[in-house]
Amino acid sequence: MNKILVTGGAGFIGSSLAEKLAADKNNSLVIIDNLATGSIDKVPQSPYGNVRFIKCDVNEWRDVAGIMYSQSFDYIFHYAALVGVTRTLENPVKVLNDLSGIHHLLSLAKNCGVKRVYFSSSSEVYGESFHFPQHEETTPLNSRLPYAIVKNASESYLKAFQQEYGLEYTIFRFFNTYGPRQTKDFVISKFIARALKNEPIELYGDGLQTRTFCYIDDNVDACVSAFNNNLYVNDVVNIGGDLEIHIADIAKLIVKLTHSKSEILNLPPLPEGDMTRRKPDITRMRKLLSRDPVTLEDGLKRILDDTRFIL
Repeated sequence: MNKILVTGGAGFIGSSLAEKLAADKNNSLVIIDNLATGSIDKVPQSPYGNVRFIKCDVNEWRDVAGIMYSQSFDYIFHYAALVGVTRTLENPVKVLNDLSGIHHLLSLAKNCGVKRVYFSSSSEVYGESFHFPQHEETTPLNSRLPYAIVKNASESYLKAFQQEYGLEYTIFRFFNTYGPRQTKDFVISKFIARALKNEPIELYGDGLQTRTFCYIDDNVDACVSAFNNNLYVNDVVNIGGDLEIHIADIAKLIVKLTHSKSEILNLPPLPEGDMTRRKPDITRMRKLLSRDPVTLEDGLKRILDDTRFIL
C-alpha cells in the first residue's frame, strides 16, 4: 500500500490528480488544503475508502507537522500554492509565504521516511524566455514576479535536499492546464463562461500573446505515469501542450464552438506577469503518455459537454 500525501488536493489540478491516484486501491491518500482557493466539493470520493481529507495550511508548521509525524507517508505530491496571474500580482506576500510550505514539507519528509516528493512547479520559472521550445535543461529565470521566484526557489530546495539528505524528487513544470473543474478566473474557463452568457470576452493588450494549453487528463495521466513507473526521478518534466496559439484566437475559437454572440474587447496590457510567449518542449511528457495528447478543440468540446462546468 502506497501512503500518499496530496497538498492542494481541493484545487483544480490537485483534486484531479487525487482522483486518479485514488482509483488505484493500492494507494491510500490523505488530502490537505486550506480551502483558500480550493473547494471541498472537488475532493474525490473513492469506492475503496482510501481517501481522507484534512483542512490544513501547509505553510503553518503546527498544522502540517502533526499530520506528517502521525501518518508515515511514502510519497508526497506538493500541489498547494497561491495561483492565478491577477491573484498572485495582488497578493505578493501571500505568494512568498509558499516558501514556508516547501521548507516545512522537505524538513519533515527527510525525517519521516518519505521516499519521494513530486512538486508542481510552473512554466513561470522560464521567465521571458529567448529559447523556444522551452526545454527542461534551460531555466534562465529573469522574472521579478514573486510567483516565479517562489517556484524557482522551491526547485532549488528539492535539489538541495536530494543532494544533502538523499530525498528523491520529481519536478513537474506545469504550463497552462484547463478542464471542466477549473475556476472561472483562468483564461479558458473564463472565456467559455462569458461566451455561454453572450458577455464580452476581455483580452489584455492586443491578444497576440501566445500560449499552449494542456487538457487536464493529459496533465494527470503524465504525472501518474511518472509515479507508477518511477520515471524522471531527480529530474524535471514539462507538462503542457505543444500547439502555440494567440490568446485572441482562443477567444475566437470559443465563440465559434459555443455559437456565442460575445464581443471580443481589448483591455490595457497587464503591467507585468503576462509573458509574450510560452511553448514547452514536451518530449519527456510524450514518453509518459500512452496515447496522443488531447487536441485543443477536442478539449474545449469536452468541457462544453461536461456537467461539472457550471456557470
